[in-house]
Amino acid sequence: MARVLALVADLIFQAKLAETARQVGVELKMVTSDDALAAEVQAGRPALVVVDLNARREPVEALEKLRGAGEPIRVVAFLSHVQTELEERARAAGCTQVLPRSKFVRELATSLEKAKSEQP
Repeated sequence: MARVLALVADLIFQAKLAETARQVGVELKMVTSDDALAAEVQAGRPALVVVDLNARREPVEALEKLRGAGEPIRVVAFLSHVQTELEERARAAGCTQVLPRSKFVRELATSLEKAKSEQP
């Protein structure tokens, strides 16, 4: 089963992620900090990492730690469509894809399906 990690603070998005992951058939693990994310990545390489760029912690720092951890990991992040500077910072930190929140929700099942099909 594909493993997906999510650094998401918003409870509504956590519920949406969990329900969609269940429907698609992927294992979802929520984390609340960059340290927890790094520890989960070390415990086993996930097929996908989802990051809320508006999380209470410093999500860009979490992305930078992932990039420094070695093997590239597919990261999809979401934010408000007006946060162009934050989007640029996330891309520079190694984020694979940065989407406005509304597009992320529309494409969530597709992203999880892709992670499922790419899992070794």
